[in-house]
This record gives sequence, C-alpha cells and structure tokens, in this order.
Amino acid sequence: MFKVPPIPAERLPGLLRAMPKAELHIHIEGSLEPEMIFALAQRNGVPLPYASVEELRRAYAFTDLQSFLGIYYAGASVLLHEQDFYDMARAYLARAAMDNVAHAEIFFDPQTHTARGVHIETVINGLHRACADARSSHGLSASLILCFLRHLSEEDALATLEQALPLLDRIVGVGLDSSERGHPPEKFARVFERCRALGLHVVAHAGEEGPPAYIWSALDVLQAERIDHGVQAVHDPALMRRLADERIPLTVCPLSNLKLCVFPRLADHNLLQLLEAGLAVTVNSDDPAYFGGYVNDNFTQLFAAVPGLTARHAYQLAWNSFEASFAAEADKRAWHHRLKECFEQFTEND
Repeated sequence: MFKVPPIPAERLPGLLRAMPKAELHIHIEGSLEPEMIFALAQRNGVPLPYASVEELRRAYAFTDLQSFLGIYYAGASVLLHEQDFYDMARAYLARAAMDNVAHAEIFFDPQTHTARGVHIETVINGLHRACADARSSHGLSASLILCFLRHLSEEDALATLEQALPLLDRIVGVGLDSSERGHPPEKFARVFERCRALGLHVVAHAGEEGPPAYIWSALDVLQAERIDHGVQAVHDPALMRRLADERIPLTVCPLSNLKLCVFPRLADHNLLQLLEAGLAVTVNSDDPAYFGGYVNDNFTQLFAAVPGLTARHAYQLAWNSFEASFAAEADKRAWHHRLKECFEQFTEND
C-alpha cells in the first residue's frame, strides 16, 4: 500500500473531489432528479401527485427506509421507454464523471418497471446503451447489477430472472434491495443459487436497518461477495472479525444513512470505526437525488463531520472501491496507479 504523506486539512476537500474512485452502490432510479422526473412526466403524459419541482423536493423528509421508498417508486413511474432509461443513466454517468468516478456498478430494479407493463428489455437496453456511451464520452466504465425487490416474493424474483436470461450478457451481477425489515436474505436462497450457477456476481443489502444476523445470512446463504451498507455489523464482534479477515467489502452510504435516520448526525457515523477495524469499506451515494448528494458530497461532508478522518483514510477508501469492484484486474491496477499519482501530485503542490 502506498504510504500517504500528510496533507493539510484545508486541502483535503480538494483531494477528495479530485481523487479517482469507483461507485459500487448507486440505484439508478434514485438518481432521478426532480427536474428530470417532471420532464419525463410531461414527455410521457404521466400525472404526478406534486404540483412543482419545489413541492416534490419538500416531500424528501424521510423518517426511515419505508417512508423514502414510497416517493422513490412514485418517481420511477415516469420511466416508460428505452430512451427514458437511457436519459436517466446518461445524466447520472455525466454527473459521476464530474466527481472523478472512473468506474460505476449501477443497481437497477426491473420489477419496479415490469409491474407497470414496461418490458425488461426496454429497461436493460436503455441502461446498457448509456453505459456503453459513457466510455467514449467520459472515459468512465460502467456495468449493471440487477436487483430483486425483497418485499416481493421469491417466485416473483425467479420470474424476473427468467425474463432477464436473454440479456445476461448486459449485466455483471445481481443484488437484493428494498425494504429490509421482515425480509431476511434467506427468503431468496433459491434465486441466488440459480444466479451463482449462471456465473453472475452476487451482492446484497444487509445490516442497514436490519440486524447483523441479516449480514450473516447474506454471506452464508446467498454467498454475497459484497455487503451493501453493513453498518450494523459493529454490534457483532465475531461478524466484524469475519468481514475483516475475509476482506468482504461494505458499500457504505453516509448521506443515505443520515437521511434515513440510521445515525442521528453525520458526526455519529461509524465508518471510521469500521475502517480502523480492518474492514474493506467504500463510500457511495445510494440514491443521490433523494439523499442530498452524489459521491463527492458523501466524501466531503463525511470527512468534515467525523473527527480523525485523514488523507490516509481517503486513499484507503478509494483504493478499496477499485479493489472491491467486479472489473478486470488490469483495470484495477490502472486505477490504483492513477490514484497514487493523484496523491503524489497533491503532495508536490504543497
């Protein structure tokens, strides 16, 4: 690991913004800004229960995950055509490039759309085309992770996987998201077993609002390679040791945790505790349009709020993000080299 020289506190926000990074926990439907929701609603003739962009933004006062999901699904109702999915993903990828994201692994929820009569091909083809274009327009690589909605049945998830089979060359893996409480990972044991047999990577949301037991189940039953969120792991010392020993990445989303009241203040976030316990933590934006910030906002606000976070931690978080990705090893090496160069340039300018 590169020995990170000390960098003055006043220069740290600039470094956080400039350093290359991967984003591994981004729900593409959660990147729909109110302005785009209204534009697509008008384009597609979809009525909205809000009179204006400002009224919709005012509704973003969440008390927990469930209160957020209601507005999230209402916003997704404007997505009907392949071009809609393309425009949404392209807007996120352009924004990510501004934050020096070199690689993004994007979650999408096909069941949110197929339940409204939108074909799964429409969803995947629009998103995939935007990912392909991002490489030529922004030099940013991006791949797709199909997520199953855990508040629905496993039968529904299996049916979704069946619909996606002709398009598996366009996704890199599968995940599990939506309402965590009352929906343990083992509910989806069969569909994840099938996905692993198909050669797909496996990730799962666990331990955001749910207990550490859900993280154990995600690892042991689903055989998840990454845990999305995972902040409740601190309540189980044996689990903490396992996550550290096996270098199982956690895709942590600080502003999401704050907005959904997982932590009362950003200063109370346990990311530094997780990092210093040796866990492979990463920083991500989750649903940036709803939670008040994209990935650089998560980095800069977290580092401003939590005492003790330094340039060394920033380097480790960015390094972890590339290492935890499902990208090719040659790409990871190239990104790690870019990261080292970025830090060296900052040091030279002191």
